Amino acid sequence: MTSTILGIETSCDETSAAVVVDGREVRSNLVSSQVALHAKYGGVVPEIAARAHIEQVRPIIEEALTRAGIWYPDLDAIAVTDGPGLVGSLLIGVTAAKVLSLAYELPLVPVDHIEAHATSAALLSEVPPWPAVALVVSGGHTSIYLVRDFLDIELLGQTTDDAAGEAFDKVAAILELGYPGGPVIERVARGGNPEAIRFPRTWLDKPHLNFSFSGLKTAVLYRVYGTGRKYGTVKHLSKSEIADIAAGFQAALIEPLIKKTVVAARQTGVKNVVMGGGVASNSVLRAGLQAACDEAGLTLHLTPTEYCGDNAAMIAALGHRRLRAGHTSDLRLEPRGGLIRPKRGKKRK
Repeated sequence: MTSTILGIETSCDETSAAVVVDGREVRSNLVSSQVALHAKYGGVVPEIAARAHIEQVRPIIEEALTRAGIWYPDLDAIAVTDGPGLVGSLLIGVTAAKVLSLAYELPLVPVDHIEAHATSAALLSEVPPWPAVALVVSGGHTSIYLVRDFLDIELLGQTTDDAAGEAFDKVAAILELGYPGGPVIERVARGGNPEAIRFPRTWLDKPHLNFSFSGLKTAVLYRVYGTGRKYGTVKHLSKSEIADIAAGFQAALIEPLIKKTVVAARQTGVKNVVMGGGVASNSVLRAGLQAACDEAGLTLHLTPTEYCGDNAAMIAALGHRRLRAGHTSDLRLEPRGGLIRPKRGKKRK
C-alpha cells in the first residue's frame, strides 16, 4: 500500500512537519526550534512553547508540502503526535491535524512520540532491524523497549525521576554553561578527563532496567558548591575543573545507559539494538554503545543524527505503518500529556 503521509510533531518545543512516502522516502522534514525563546529560562516554558507552536504550525506545514512538491489533495493521511509531551504543545499539533483531516477528508493517524523514537533507526533502512532492544534517550524520556515490530512495542524499563536530557540541562545550569545542556556538556567535556572525578552510578536492584539520574545531578551540585559556597556562581572553578566535572558527569550518565541496554538484549535474546531520541546524537554515547554491542556480539542500528531530535519525519514514517494496520482516529482525538503507553495494542477508532 503506497502512501504519502504528512507528519506533524509538536510534543515539546520544536514545531515540525514532514512529508514521507511509504514510510521511508523523506520528501521534506522541517523543524522550527524554540531554543532561543527558552534559553534564558534554562529549560522549556510550556506556555511560551504553546504560543510559538500556534505561530509556526501552519507556515511550517505548508513549507513542508511545498518542498515535497505536493499539496493537501495529494496526501493519503495526516499523522500527528498525540503524546506523550506537554499538553499545550500537543494540543496545537493535534488541532491542526484534525482541521486538515476534516477539510480534506483524510485519515487521521495518532502516533506515540516515544514509539516513533524507538523505531526511528529504521527510517531509512530497507530491512527493518526487528526484533530489537530500543534505547530511547531524550530530554523528556529515557526508556528501554523491546520492539518486536513497528506496532508491537513493549516497555522494559524507564527513568524513575529525571530523563537523561533533563539531567544534562540541569548540570549545564549548575556549571553556568548555557542551554540546551546536552551539546554544551559534550563540547566542554572534550577538554576534560572523565576519570578525574568519579560520580556515582545508580544501578537500582538487578536485573532492574530502570534508570535514575537525580542523585547524579545532586552529586554534581555538591561537588561544585560543597559546603559554605553560595549557589549561583562557579567563579571559584577553573576551566579545566569545569571540564573535568562535565566529563565525569557525562561518563556517569552514559555508563548505565549502555550497560542496561546490553543487559536488556541478553534478557530478551534479541541480537539487534537501536537507539533514538535527542541525546542519541551524543558522540560519546554512540561510540560507547557501539563498542559494547561489538563486544557482546550485538548489531547496533543508530538513528541518523538528523532524526534523533524531535522531528515529524519519524511521526510520518510510523504513521504509514499504523495507517496500513487501520490504526486511525476520529475527530475526538485528544492529546495524552505525560502518559507513557507501555504497549500499543488494539486499533483505535
